[in-house]
Amino acid sequence: MIQITRREHFNAAHRLYNPKWSEKENWDLFGICSRVHGHNWQLFVTVEGDIDQDFGWVMDLKLMRDIMREHVISKFDHSYLNDNKEYFDGIMPSVENFAIVIFNILRPVLEDNYKVKLVKVKLIETENHSAEYFGK
Repeated sequence: MIQITRREHFNAAHRLYNPKWSEKENWDLFGICSRVHGHNWQLFVTVEGDIDQDFGWVMDLKLMRDIMREHVISKFDHSYLNDNKEYFDGIMPSVENFAIVIFNILRPVLEDNYKVKLVKVKLIETENHSAEYFGK
């Protein structure tokens, strides 16, 4: 088994804000991130599998790119995550939760259609912090 990783990037905005709390409580906990703000997200998706000797790869990285763009980037690029009720209804759109959402979107697409296992989603929100999710 060998792992390969593909990187893509997109832009999306969010707000770290708990509607159960007052504006002051949110500000005290989340600070400036309690305001709507955007990020240039970097997404790394790692899959694992055997090398297909006919092609010399685990998976065509152009195909992986297309899957990431169709199933993730097209849903979230230039959007406000807090308004996305399909994926963030009642869930704080933190980098941690966002990584889990992306993993759960990609796992069935990759594992049910290709001879790979989704190993990890790494989502970089800023140069100083990111989240990595390996599934349950």
